[in-house]
Amino acid sequence: MNKLIKKSMMAAAVTGALALASSAAMAQTFPYFTVNEGSVAGANANTFTADKVTGNYTEVISFGANNSFNVSLLWNAGQFVTNNGATPVPTQLGQTGSVVSQQYGLYALYTGSGTYSMNNGTTSFNFTPGGALSVYIDPNTNTMFNKPGNGSTAWTTTNSGDDYLIGTGMPTSGQGTLDPSLSTCGSSGGINCGSFGSSTSFALTAQGSQYFTSPNPFYNVSFQSGQFNNIPLSGTQTVNGSMDVIFGSTAVPEPASVALIGLGLMGLGLSRRKKQA
Repeated sequence: MNKLIKKSMMAAAVTGALALASSAAMAQTFPYFTVNEGSVAGANANTFTADKVTGNYTEVISFGANNSFNVSLLWNAGQFVTNNGATPVPTQLGQTGSVVSQQYGLYALYTGSGTYSMNNGTTSFNFTPGGALSVYIDPNTNTMFNKPGNGSTAWTTTNSGDDYLIGTGMPTSGQGTLDPSLSTCGSSGGINCGSFGSSTSFALTAQGSQYFTSPNPFYNVSFQSGQFNNIPLSGTQTVNGSMDVIFGSTAVPEPASVALIGLGLMGLGLSRRKKQA
């Protein structure tokens, strides 16, 4: 009996430790990265650390046969933040049309595709692997963007002779939900009618490695999250909203995976106790 009690106490202690470890792993933490703004022509020398980039996107989405869709997206970075996305970082990041000489622009062009399904008025979007991501720096903040006629065609630019590519990638997965019944959506013109998240492979160019200097090698995945406006699910539509970006690495287990490992070990301990009893 004493041996059984001791083993039960040990199993409980291990279970508690795993639960604490899983809870810690599930805490929201964004990986840090370092930016060298002095690598951009015209910018002042400045290095900072951040963990998220916030911005705004405009997306052209075309709906096709068999509940398919294609998207073409333009994203303009607005601000770097740190402390798990809570604290703005002073930088020289600017927008198109800025007259401040040391400011520069940071933008991305993205194409992707997937399928959607509807259930009780809510639409679920699922991205399929494929498409392209290109990230650019605009030293003169003078680039103009041209919206494509459909979601299968990439955005084009003018006044972009000074721009240079700093990163590329390919969409790998993603999900989104559009729910017009949300109180923040309304019958028409709703500004918050759902949300989405996606992951994309990511690799820096040689010039990109001069801008994103740490870690080295840099993260190989980017994660995007944002919100939807309300749109009809037919033809070609334009949607816009906020979209944030963080980075990560495929070598690091996701928090949910760590939690599942903890639960699995807990179940194994309980199974052994039953056999011994």
